[in-house]
Amino acid sequence: MKNKIEFSKEVKAGMVSAIKKYFAEERDEELGDLASALILDFITEKLGPEFYNQGVYDSYNYMSERCEDLLSIQK
Repeated sequence: MKNKIEFSKEVKAGMVSAIKKYFAEERDEELGDLASALILDFITEKLGPEFYNQGVYDSYNYMSERCEDLLSIQK
């Protein structure tokens, strides 16, 4: 993917908070903001494009099915 996935400051802060909460609750580890942000950057850069591409593929399939439905109303 050529374009970098970017989030607003508010969204990124919420995701960093979610990572910190996950590590605290599930792994009993305390992470700081920097460590959590680095994990988020890794996930965004390395895994994000796969999630994005799957969303595009799912949207394409959904729209293709709806277009087929549209053809069924021809008279």
